[in-house]
Amino acid sequence: MPFARIKDRALISVSGPDAEHFLQNILTTDLDTLQPGEAKPGALLSPQGKILFDFLISRAGDSGFQFECRADIIDDFVRRLMLYRLRAKAEIAKQDQVLVTVAWGDDSTVSPSDSSALVDTRFQDIAVRRTYGGEARDGGDPNGWLNMRIGYGIAESGSDYQLGDAFPHDVLLDETGGVGFKKGCYIGQEVVSRMQHRGTARRRVLIASADSPLPATGTEITVASRPVGVLGSVSGRTGLAIARIDRVKTAVDAGETIMAGDVPVTLAIPAWAKFSFPQEVVSAEEA
Repeated sequence: MPFARIKDRALISVSGPDAEHFLQNILTTDLDTLQPGEAKPGALLSPQGKILFDFLISRAGDSGFQFECRADIIDDFVRRLMLYRLRAKAEIAKQDQVLVTVAWGDDSTVSPSDSSALVDTRFQDIAVRRTYGGEARDGGDPNGWLNMRIGYGIAESGSDYQLGDAFPHDVLLDETGGVGFKKGCYIGQEVVSRMQHRGTARRRVLIASADSPLPATGTEITVASRPVGVLGSVSGRTGLAIARIDRVKTAVDAGETIMAGDVPVTLAIPAWAKFSFPQEVVSAEEA
């Protein structure tokens, strides 16, 4: 089973009798659906519905949880959790130095030593497992992991979007199980629910491909010099992009070339995703 060591990651533990109730009331993830052995995506939002922190969350024991997040945001994330904790009986602690390993491939190739690994539920058609700690190994195949993530359309903050600048729908948290639409209120819930029920999400993660190497992450994607999106993670001739699907559809229907910098690109919806390009033209006022 191929694997890669993921650098610059950190863990936060939240435990105690009120931990689940406390977290359920502030996070997008529905903890009622989080099973032992799973690592589910989620976010802590601003009241305006923008992603302030993204993470993978898993259960740790009977009344505890652990967050895997970017190491460079861990201090801010801990401070924000403590701000919302108030009188809840929940202990919050961080672990800066942690070995995070991800492995992927045929489920039958998992060895017994990987029995404590967590299933990364963002991936629906392939077994992807994450382990925390353990003995250090070589770096594995980080390029293989990048290609896996790009091929499945799995976006992450830092490399694909900036925190504070994206809604959960923009980065497909609504389709990867990172948003609980049947749970009660949480921070930013009103905005997210309105986008879901009205079907107003227009920015989406798409897979970019080209006949030549793509330009660098952050390159603007344009149609006739008009911006439609931004390029995220790149690996050779493929990459991720967050783009306005209405404008992409209009360009395709009109036969206009979509450009990433000076490279013509094709933008496609990830194969597993349920959303589609809009069928109706959006007016200038709505855009």
